[in-house]
Amino acid sequence: MRWLAARDMHIWADFKPSDRFFFMSDMGWMVGAMCACIPSYFGGSLLVAEGTPDYPDTGRFWRLMQDYKVSYLGVAPTLIRSLMRYGDEEVERYDLASLRITCSGGEAWTEAPWLWFFKHACKERGPILNIVGGTEVGGGNFTGTLHHPLRPGSFGARGLGAGVDIVNDDGQPVGPEQVGELVLRNPNIGFTKSLWQDDERYLDSYWRTIPGVWVHGDFAMRDDDGLFYILGRSDDTIKVCGKRTGPAEIETLLTGTGKVSEAAVIGVTDEVKGSAIVCVCVPMPGLAADAALQAKLSQAFVHGMGSSYRPKQVLLVGNLPKTRNMKIMRRVVRAVYRGDSPGDLSSLVNPEAVTELQGKLAG
Repeated sequence: MRWLAARDMHIWADFKPSDRFFFMSDMGWMVGAMCACIPSYFGGSLLVAEGTPDYPDTGRFWRLMQDYKVSYLGVAPTLIRSLMRYGDEEVERYDLASLRITCSGGEAWTEAPWLWFFKHACKERGPILNIVGGTEVGGGNFTGTLHHPLRPGSFGARGLGAGVDIVNDDGQPVGPEQVGELVLRNPNIGFTKSLWQDDERYLDSYWRTIPGVWVHGDFAMRDDDGLFYILGRSDDTIKVCGKRTGPAEIETLLTGTGKVSEAAVIGVTDEVKGSAIVCVCVPMPGLAADAALQAKLSQAFVHGMGSSYRPKQVLLVGNLPKTRNMKIMRRVVRAVYRGDSPGDLSSLVNPEAVTELQGKLAG
């Protein structure tokens, strides 16, 4: 697995011996293997920093990049959304001229944080190479490269030798601008061979959903120019009035207002629409978490998606539940909203966010 990730970063994403790599993340994620292998395989250097990116002060992340002349940065979109909250002036204080390339992964981007990071950190010159793979794959499924155009959240190419495809429920490839399931058609040396003491669950989860292909669990799309997009986990899909939508498409509308730094959109049962939308949002600092803000966010939905998408409820919270690799846990948000058990929370970095959400709903 380790050499697959290293190979991908070198061939696709132009990692060089002169680069200094910095990806501030939990080492238990696949990023831990990337940090250990990529610089050593190709003769680069690695910056490792303990703690959090915004303590003891909100400029710590940018200061580390400046002081240690980071040239090759790894980020998760959630990290950028959280740093956006401290304002443009925080990042502008630091000299980030050493930054050559940024690779990003972990979850789907929304447009507002991508553009913010591209403008203020990359200075509109350093590429953001979006990469998506999986711990259970050991390599990449889609990636950005230096040879493809950039659009917020896009990928330019398929994974090397993986047989990546986007298909419908019958396993047939879908055309441009159509949403489908991300699958891999070729066996991969990086595949996990099973789940611990549960071969049947492994087969059910990955190989039997659509016979003959590996189903990764993400919805994806290819645009008319041949660029690829990940739209979110397929089990997070929302179907309103017969139209299937990924949460990322809707969350983009919310973060695009400039009034929230993060959002989690879930679908809940509705007798008329089939599913209705609930939004859980983190307001930008200094904004009152009041009914006026809720109304503005609701209106952004209607303006962007149509009146049928008017949310059933907009909740304003201080934080969203996230894993240690900074993925928003929409599954947990959905379970708490429905009054179900949120399940195992041991992977959460901030379990207090679940308690806050439960309190909001109880109130």
